[in-house]
Amino acid sequence: MQAREEQTLTAGTGSATQGRRADPAALLEQVRVWARALGFSQIGVAGIDLTSAEPGLLAWLEAGFHGGMAYMARHGLKRARPGELVPGTLSVISARMDYLPRDAPPDWALRERTRLGEPGQAVVSVYARGRDYHKVLRQRLQTLADRIAAQVGPFGHRVFTDSAPVLEVELATRSGLGWRGKHTLALERSAGSMFFLGEIYTDLPLPPSAPVSAHCGTCSACIDACPTGAIVGPYRLDARRCISYLTIEHEGAIPLEWRAAIGNRVYGCDDCQLVCPWNRYAQRSPLPDFDARAGLGAGTLLELWAWDEAQWLRRTEGSAIRRIGWARWQRNLAVALGNARRAAGPGTSRVEIEDALRRARPTAGDLVREHIDWALGA
Repeated sequence: MQAREEQTLTAGTGSATQGRRADPAALLEQVRVWARALGFSQIGVAGIDLTSAEPGLLAWLEAGFHGGMAYMARHGLKRARPGELVPGTLSVISARMDYLPRDAPPDWALRERTRLGEPGQAVVSVYARGRDYHKVLRQRLQTLADRIAAQVGPFGHRVFTDSAPVLEVELATRSGLGWRGKHTLALERSAGSMFFLGEIYTDLPLPPSAPVSAHCGTCSACIDACPTGAIVGPYRLDARRCISYLTIEHEGAIPLEWRAAIGNRVYGCDDCQLVCPWNRYAQRSPLPDFDARAGLGAGTLLELWAWDEAQWLRRTEGSAIRRIGWARWQRNLAVALGNARRAAGPGTSRVEIEDALRRARPTAGDLVREHIDWALGA
C-alpha cells in the first residue's frame, strides 16, 4: 500500500469537439454503463471537500494507530484534501469491484470460519488468493478514463487503487457506495464488504451521488470477533494489533503478545467480515482474476512451508502476496506452524511440523530463525 507523492492531472486522449458540452448527468450514466462492462459493480461521485473527515484522521494518527506505516503520517492531511494531492481535481469517481471468486459456494463464510478452526490449514485472506487487485482495478479504471476521454475530449485525471494518500472509504461513502461499518470497512446492503475500491480524480464537474444511510444498528459482531481486539471501538481500528497489518505491513518480528492469536492465518485476516450479517449478500466477481490460485485457497501449512523461494515466486507471480517478500512469508508460516504444533489436533502432526521447522532453520535468515525458535518452543 505504498503511497505516491503529489500527482498532477494528466489529460486523456479523445475528440475535443464534444468537449465539456456533454451533459454531466448524462455522462455519469454512460460512465456507469461502461464501468459495468469492465467488471465494476457500482459507480458514484463525491465532491472534494472532506474537511469534516480531518479531525478523525488526525486523532487516528496522533494515537499511533497507523503503527509502522510511516507514510500515513508523512502525507498527513493531504489524504483528506484531494485538491492538494492532485491539483485541479473537481470530482472524484469512486468505483466498487466485488471480489468473491466465481465459484464461491453459498456457505462460503461458514467454510472459511471452519478452516480457521483447523490448525494445519493455511488461511490466506480471500482477496489475495487471485491476481493482484492493484493491477486489475488500475488497468480497468484507466480504460474507463480513456472511454470518458473519447466521449468528452481530453480531460485531467488520475486513477488510484490503494496506491496513494486517498481516503477511499470516506470517498466511497460520500459517493453512495455504502456506509462505513464498525470495522471501518465500507458496507453495501446488496454486497456486504467483500469488494475493492478505486478512484478517478478528475477535473470534470460531475454531479455528486447521494450518500446512503448506515445499517449496522446495535450489531457488534465484527468487534467481538476480532482475534486481537484491534477494533478498539466502533469505527476505530488500531492497526498495530490487526492481523492483516501484522502479517502484511509489519516488517520486523511479530510481537510475542499477538503470535498465538494469529492462529493459522498466513496473509491477512477476514474474521470481522466473516461474521458480518451483511456479507450473506456478498457478490461473486464476474472476472476470473480473483479465482483462487492453487495452494492459496485450500493449502496446508506444511505444503506451503515446503515451497522454496523459486516456487514461491512462481506461484505468487502477479499476486498481491509478492509485496511482503519471501522472508515475511516464511515468518508468517513459522508462527502459524508454531500455533499448529501447540494445537496438535486432527490432521496436525506435531512431529512433522517439528521436523519441517528444524530442517529449515540452518539456512533461514535471522528474522525467520527467530520465529522458528518460537514455534519450536514449549
